Formats: sequence, structure tokens, C-alpha cells
Amino acid sequence: MTELRLEELSAATIVAVNTLSLKPGQEQFLAPVSYGVAATVADPGTTWQRVVLDGDEVVGFVSANFSEDAPQEHFRSVLWRINVDADDQGRGVGRFAVDGLMDEARRRGMDHVDVIYEAGEEGPEAFFRRVGFEPVGETEFGEVIARVTV
Repeated sequence: MTELRLEELSAATIVAVNTLSLKPGQEQFLAPVSYGVAATVADPGTTWQRVVLDGDEVVGFVSANFSEDAPQEHFRSVLWRINVDADDQGRGVGRFAVDGLMDEARRRGMDHVDVIYEAGEEGPEAFFRRVGFEPVGETEFGEVIARVTV
């Protein structure tokens, strides 16, 4: 692994993001990347989307939103999506992306980041707990709301 870096999502990297592979069973917990990219068009001032590069190769994607005016607390500073290519999972790519997100949250004056996910055996809960998120509630649909202090 060379030195990882974050870059803003661009026309040059979006195709690679859309082709990141998943491990078997993960697809049921992840909406298509295009859903997250559409959020940028809806509110480009609050959306933060970055690719994780290892050298010149896109190995991950992270998308978040920061909006002090969001009507629900868990949407004010929220990790919407994190994808790490199946072949690159377990190498610290996801932790690197979350660390970058927490730096951005601090830069924007936020004191925490929330994430909302569906619980399940192949789901992301173990990863989120490893990087510091702790469950703090549930959505009206039964999804887990977890928080990490930045």
C-alpha cells in the first residue's frame, strides 16, 4: 500500500467509484452510488464527497453531509456512505476515510458525526464500532443511528 490520500469526487474518478466491488452479502446494505452522488446536486454547499486513492487507484469512497439547519439532529453531521473495494477491505482504507471525514467535521465546527445503517450479520456495524461509532438511537424505520465524537 502506498500513501493513501483523499481527493474530491470528480468526473475523472466517478466511473471507478461506481465499479468498486463488494464482498458477498454486502450489497444488501448499500444503495447504488448514484443515489449519493445525486445528493450533491440537491445541496452542493453541504455535501462532502471524497475518493480514497492508493497511488492512482481509487480504492474507496466516502460521502457525508454537514447542515446545521437540518431538522433532525442526526442529519446535521452525517456519514451517508462509505465504500471500500472488496480487495482493499481490512487494509485501513475505511479508517483513513473516516479520519478524513472527522477532520472535515472539526473544520466545519461540528462536535460529532452520525451514521445511519441497517443492522445485519454482513452489515457495517462491526466496522463502525471499530472506528469509534456507538449506537445512540434508531430511526423511525428501525435503522441504527450511531455517533462518534470528533
